[in-house]
Amino acid sequence: MTLPSLPESGLPSAEILDALAQLRSLDLDYTKATSYHFESGNPELREVALSAAATAWGRNGLDPTAFPSIAAIENDLVGAALDVHGGGPDAVGTVTSGGTESCMLAVLGARERYRSQGGQGRPTMLLPVTAHSAFRKGAWLFDVDVVDIPVGSDFKADVAAIEAAFDERTALVVVSAPSYAHGVVDPVAEVAALAAERDVLCHLDLCIGGWALPFILADEGRAPVDLSIPGITSSSMDLHKYGYAPKGVSILLHANAKLREYHFFADADWPGYPLINNTLLSSRSVAPAASAWAVLHLLGREGLRELALKSRAGALRIAAGVEHIPGLRVVAPPEASLVCIGDTGDSDGPDVRIVSDEAHKLGWSLQVQPARRGGPTNIHVTVSAGIGDRSDELLEVLRAAAEAATGKGRADIDPALATAAASIDVAALDEAAVDGLLQIAGFKGEGGVALPEEMAGINALMEAIPAPLVEALLKGVFSELFTPTRD
Repeated sequence: MTLPSLPESGLPSAEILDALAQLRSLDLDYTKATSYHFESGNPELREVALSAAATAWGRNGLDPTAFPSIAAIENDLVGAALDVHGGGPDAVGTVTSGGTESCMLAVLGARERYRSQGGQGRPTMLLPVTAHSAFRKGAWLFDVDVVDIPVGSDFKADVAAIEAAFDERTALVVVSAPSYAHGVVDPVAEVAALAAERDVLCHLDLCIGGWALPFILADEGRAPVDLSIPGITSSSMDLHKYGYAPKGVSILLHANAKLREYHFFADADWPGYPLINNTLLSSRSVAPAASAWAVLHLLGREGLRELALKSRAGALRIAAGVEHIPGLRVVAPPEASLVCIGDTGDSDGPDVRIVSDEAHKLGWSLQVQPARRGGPTNIHVTVSAGIGDRSDELLEVLRAAAEAATGKGRADIDPALATAAASIDVAALDEAAVDGLLQIAGFKGEGGVALPEEMAGINALMEAIPAPLVEALLKGVFSELFTPTRD
């Protein structure tokens, strides 16, 4: 059923909801998603979260004085984060719309602190190449230069390279626990100590693992990785990941209120109402925060711990099982609940890009990550509690997909095409040129943008050509995807 963008007269509610349900049927099965969605496997949790979100109707996160429930709920969320993630008596926090906003606010705050201390020129951020792209987005938005930090063969930030990179313009250094791409924990304490010696801010990115890693570390007798580590000045952890709340809600913690104030915005010099924002947005939905609040109260510490350990057990089972699938391997031992799966590179063995396509035919969504910055082509698997419960099923899918991919060769593109792509001046591309490249790349056919059923070729192409050209193509795809069809 297709409805007009704006009907002349209102439609029956049943017809509207039926059309929406048909649209949703096009989406991936989120219960089998190993990225994008975090499935608890708990139907009660889902119902409580949805009901709690409905209570936010009519409330605006812009003004907690008009809606005191907002401050109460957000203070509870920050209090829970401090309870789980350490921090001294002066530690404070902010509820944001997601990990990207939390990371960007950390970058913005570092820039403002640098300026307030008389820093000259553009500040820099020391960023391991495995750190999440959200920090690069923050640097792009807030005029901060990125200093790329290499990682070792274990995919962890190189401490010596970080130490050598500090200079008078360094405003922030970032560490991850775990890193999204490979599921490993950076040498957090060592980097934080270096930053503290130089009075540089150090942000700990716990966005993906923040509500699972503390319980995993405690269960396995490993040292905490949180705001209690000397030198860590801020940390982020997403409630819509292993906190199992709906998108999007995250927490950004700071060691003290002064550091948090650097990302506040206030304006009392315009003719409207005096404006004060603690996040990037002014008006904002509080429904995700209400859902997160409800979920935390439903689960409690013990419930969070149980779900975290389910995820960990599932990740370990999947990692162990992958090592027994011919042609596949685990790229790095999982330190939390993320598994990075590569192939052995044999010409007659499976290519993980094709394995992903074969798994998709079996109903499972697996995220392919290209060989960039020294890492191999791989499949990323985020193991939520719901996926942990189905780890044996996923292993069978991986085994069947690897068997189906074996003998199909590699998806690598013609080297001559890669060489030609490297010679393209991205800055000179106009709309027509991008359109032609989208067709050549397989992103677009006669009916417009439509990805093929098998993505191995496109994934190989995006890996082989220069990143700026990939970015131009992706922008072209999104430009078409988000352009309405008009008669």
